[in-house]
Amino acid sequence: MNPQTVKSTTVDSYKRPSQIKEIWRRFSKSKGAVIGFVLFTIIAVSLLAADVIVPYEMATKQDFSQQLAAPSGEHWFGTDGYGRDAFARLLHGGRTSLSIALLATLSSAVLGSALGAISGYFGGKVDNFIMRSLDIFMSVPDILFTMAVVYALGANFINLLFALTLAYFTNYVRLVRSQVLNLSEQDYVEAARAGGSGSARIILSHILPNAVGVIIVNTTLNVAKIILYESTLSFLGLGMPPPQPEWGLMLSEAREFMRTAPWLMLFPAGAIVITAASINLMGDGLRDALDPHLKS
Repeated sequence: MNPQTVKSTTVDSYKRPSQIKEIWRRFSKSKGAVIGFVLFTIIAVSLLAADVIVPYEMATKQDFSQQLAAPSGEHWFGTDGYGRDAFARLLHGGRTSLSIALLATLSSAVLGSALGAISGYFGGKVDNFIMRSLDIFMSVPDILFTMAVVYALGANFINLLFALTLAYFTNYVRLVRSQVLNLSEQDYVEAARAGGSGSARIILSHILPNAVGVIIVNTTLNVAKIILYESTLSFLGLGMPPPQPEWGLMLSEAREFMRTAPWLMLFPAGAIVITAASINLMGDGLRDALDPHLKS
């Protein structure tokens, strides 16, 4: 066989691992990240299948004959002060808490990334206006700002999303702006400009795809923070209106039964901690997997 043919066949048969496979390989090397991924998968599947596991009516149905019942075969996590099944409230309340956290994180990421990309790419007066406006938002603590917005507008699903989006989009503006400032000076961006590409096309096709790694990592970590913030708002009575279950609301309602029925606080508190911890572990793993300086 011709040596040239053998060499060509060898080269053609070699396939470079896809980027997704490489990221997963690096991600799976972290035991903490894998543990977080497994835990979050179990939690997510359980919440998605909540209607199959236990009907929603069990979470809102009051039965005072079963008031403050201890965990048993009939009520796995016991019942609350109104005789409602705590396990059902935990599952269906988790769907509400996680839905708000995911949607608020996504909306804040989109808004913040767009403003950060515009600010970093155009610079000048546009950059100055966006960054000075950002300083106004950042001058107020996140939780205080969120509480003020929810209190002013009223506590419901849409207003919670709106308040949490406004509180968290600032993180993305500065992060994406710094990435765009570096990437906009790269040769391929200059080549795109010389080729007649418009600003919107350059930002969407050439700059943001190369900044997506840091955005994904920041988004992952922010989900955990927003779960804690949303639970805090619910605990203070600024979350979803009762009787709709929510983890923070469950904690708030369980305060008066801390001594007589401590499990009512234990289960929702454990759910919040485990969910936030699993997401943080996954975020740390993604950060290492997407960090170009750590690639072998």
